[in-house]
Amino acid sequence: MQIGNVKFRKQPLILAPMEDVTHQSFRLLCKGFGADWVYSEFIASDALIRNIKRTFQKIIFSNKEKPFSIQLYGKDINSLQKAAQMAEATNPDFIDINFGCPVKRVVGKGAGAGLLRNIPHMINITKGVVSTVNVPVTVKTRLSWDENTETITTIAEKLQDVGIRALTIHGRTRKQMFKGQADWTLIGAVKNNPRINIPIIGNGDIDSPEKAKYVFDTYGVDGLMIGRGSIGRPWIFKEIRYFLKHNEPMPPVGISEQISIIQKYIIETTKYLGEIRGILQSRKHLAKMFKGLPNFRQTRTQMLEARNLPDLLKILNDIRLQYSKFYT
Repeated sequence: MQIGNVKFRKQPLILAPMEDVTHQSFRLLCKGFGADWVYSEFIASDALIRNIKRTFQKIIFSNKEKPFSIQLYGKDINSLQKAAQMAEATNPDFIDINFGCPVKRVVGKGAGAGLLRNIPHMINITKGVVSTVNVPVTVKTRLSWDENTETITTIAEKLQDVGIRALTIHGRTRKQMFKGQADWTLIGAVKNNPRINIPIIGNGDIDSPEKAKYVFDTYGVDGLMIGRGSIGRPWIFKEIRYFLKHNEPMPPVGISEQISIIQKYIIETTKYLGEIRGILQSRKHLAKMFKGLPNFRQTRTQMLEARNLPDLLKILNDIRLQYSKFYT
């Protein structure tokens, strides 16, 4: 797969953009485990062009994160064009437009997946951004607004025709939000459309190496984007790559190693975001870790209620001492 000047290895694995998750420390962590391509957090074009400090920080990245995408969203062509120019000035490899976020506060403003109700405006926005910047522009979207509206099989051709260089498709409609199972049949239909010549990346429910191999083999997508499956499990990229190469599971990551990984992540995140915000964001990962451990409810509560870094690190060390000899 190649986009612009960036050539990826076969079957690349991509970290999905996720607000309050894919900040720099998590991106670097996932890169260390084999993610081939990472994205910024979700960035509002209006906030970026107003130079809101916290938003502007989201477009900052290091060379260690390349290839790197900055993802923007909005409903106004001029705002998105200006934001794309600001993003381009930081030298990302790609600029991505989000037409897939389903949350009410975004959709209610006519942005994200809200634009699946207005395909002509979506296409005009895309055309405007493509014409404004020199870096490749990509799009991430969903199958459709609902089962009664225009689907991705025709939308994809229109997006390609105005110049996008790759398309990521989440296998749900906006109406589904994140409920039910992702439908990969329409993603496969886009990939196998002879008129489509840009890379097609699939997204939705990739939570195991076996599932990753299945969708590569069955639908022929050029790459896989992994979002929620990486939360609390950043080593999923390494697990998938191992399975694709050897057709068998990688030796499991033991509790002691998991704790070392999450401790390093928490320390780096608190440096980047500050202690309070760093701990709050680490809870997303901690809440998904250590599932299945016996007699863990009280410890889990203490872990998720820890208010400062020393207390949280101590709790994690206590978990290591208590469980690692039984769960290597």
